[in-house]
Amino acid sequence: MAKAVALAVLLVAVAAALLAVAPAPARAVCNMSNDEFMKCQPAAAATSNPTTNPSAGCCSALSHADLNCLCSYKNSPWLSIYNIDPNRAMQLPAKCGLTMPANC
Repeated sequence: MAKAVALAVLLVAVAAALLAVAPAPARAVCNMSNDEFMKCQPAAAATSNPTTNPSAGCCSALSHADLNCLCSYKNSPWLSIYNIDPNRAMQLPAKCGLTMPANC
């Protein structure tokens, strides 16, 4: 019986610890959540008719993003999953008044 109580106390402690260290909203790519990432999708779309300029939400997301990290994805096949044109995507920071890293 004492072992069962000890196990129950241990499980409660572990659950409490996990709740205490619950992460902030998940960051999908380079400090951008999926929602933030998708705010930029219309301006970087791999279609014949993307929007000309990124939205204010996109620019806000990019201002907090890790641009060096984003550069590492410019040749990634994952972009096609989000219907992203890499060339258009790499132009977004400049359109938002941000400076891309020199080695990008």
